[in-house]
Amino acid sequence: MKYEWFIGLRYLKAKRKQTFISIITVISIAGVMVGVMALIVVLAVMSGFEKTLKEKILGTQAHLHLLKATQEGLDQYQEVTKRVEETKGVASAAPFIISQVMLSSESNVFGVVLKGIDPDRVGRVTELANNLKAGRLEDLKGGKEGDSPGIILGIELAKHLSVSLNDSIQVISPLGTVTPMGMMPKMKRFRVKGIFYSGMYEFDNTMAYVSLESAQKFFSMGDRVTGIEIKTNDIYKVKEIGREIRRKMGFPFWTKDWMEMNRNLFSALRLEKIAMFIILVLIVLVAAFNIISTLIMVVMEKNKDIAILKSMGASSSSILKIFTIEGGVIGVVGTILGTILGLGAAFNLEKITDFVERLFGFKILSSDVYYIDKLPSQVNPPDVIFIVLTAVLISLLATLYPAWRASKLDPAEALRYE
Repeated sequence: MKYEWFIGLRYLKAKRKQTFISIITVISIAGVMVGVMALIVVLAVMSGFEKTLKEKILGTQAHLHLLKATQEGLDQYQEVTKRVEETKGVASAAPFIISQVMLSSESNVFGVVLKGIDPDRVGRVTELANNLKAGRLEDLKGGKEGDSPGIILGIELAKHLSVSLNDSIQVISPLGTVTPMGMMPKMKRFRVKGIFYSGMYEFDNTMAYVSLESAQKFFSMGDRVTGIEIKTNDIYKVKEIGREIRRKMGFPFWTKDWMEMNRNLFSALRLEKIAMFIILVLIVLVAAFNIISTLIMVVMEKNKDIAILKSMGASSSSILKIFTIEGGVIGVVGTILGTILGLGAAFNLEKITDFVERLFGFKILSSDVYYIDKLPSQVNPPDVIFIVLTAVLISLLATLYPAWRASKLDPAEALRYE
């Protein structure tokens, strides 16, 4: 072992009369450790939050919507659906109708988005069938003659309306018929045939589904639909696939992908992730100042040692290396400990949050406030590598000034009064 390494590592320890030096060394290591751990956990939560939101949104919405820039909607949709499915990159497609209506039960009235779907095809483009907690998609199809058509409600919506399976509700559309008395809203009675839970409060509280045939009759659309829902093989190539579909179908067809439909949400998440990273890097910077103060105190304490080493022939670069090694070890050890603890916390975050919730008796994420009801976590290796490199770099930069001061020490001045 070179003497620079031996002395640098020895200075991390304290003599019996100098315990304070070793204490602030431990504090410096702990500062770096806490900063790195906080960065890993927070970025893992932000990445997990984004991934969970994508899964929940794409489980309820299709990857791509094909619409027509006319008021009357899209006719000959069977042929259009077939042409869309022939496009490269498209996994499946299904027609849909969407509009805003009022739902009225015996105890409440609520405004919702009503969506007409094909029960046989919707399972190919969304996860609605898997999200059903009660009932079946097939129950939306017409039953006996004279029976009320079926409707599927979100679980939160069903709670607000105080309805359950096989209860009747009234669907009211403001787009009714014009009479001499003015506009008369259109009303029809539906029977609850299913309840779904997507895990996202916004969808569970505002969405209702009926069969495509029932929606066409209710909105007097004949054989037309609002558009075509499309599922792609790669969710990150929807823009290219959308351009190809527009080129193939021509005007007045246009497309809207899941990124455009949720642009504000994901832009806010990305911005928040960057902001949190910047804020938490400040913790590592505070730890770096701890390293600076530790090394300055060591340099002041070891003036005599430095002078003796220089008198024995040690060069300024060797003195610089000694204190750089000392500060670097503090940074590297703190980073390693922080990475281990951070990864441990990130991989076991659900167990930790469950324990905290049971211990203090409160819910960390309330589903009626946040989009999700559990704290997700996803560790991205590039994020961890970037955090580790940033922490080590900041720690090494923090050692430069104290090490440079030590290397410039004049041995004659230091030993004058000894």
